[in-house]
Amino acid sequence: QVQLVESGGGLVQAGASLRLSCAASGRTFSTRAMGWFRQAPGKEREFVGAISVSGASTVYADSVKGRFTISRDNAKNTVYLQMTSLKPEDTSVYYCAAGAITGPSANSANYPYWGQGTQVTVSS
Repeated sequence: QVQLVESGGGLVQAGASLRLSCAASGRTFSTRAMGWFRQAPGKEREFVGAISVSGASTVYADSVKGRFTISRDNAKNTVYLQMTSLKPEDTSVYYCAAGAITGPSANSANYPYWGQGTQVTVSS
């Protein structure tokens, strides 16, 4: 069992930066790829990015590539999402997810464990 708790969301202006954190419980964090997803009101959940167990491999959605960076600290059981040059269309609830896989994946079905989410609101 893995429990995930996101933090770091908030209200910012367009162009600002935020760093989200996701703290995981349990002893399997370092064996799981981690993903970030987001869901805006009235829209389906969408993939943001993911990172492999070692952190050496990452994948990103085209909409955030070059602006968002995922990293992880296996000693702290924490994964991060650094967001820069934020846009109003980035406004969403952001969720981290722990995978049943070791490599990064955009498929939400590969992630059996999910956090409760943290709200990010970007004003224009």
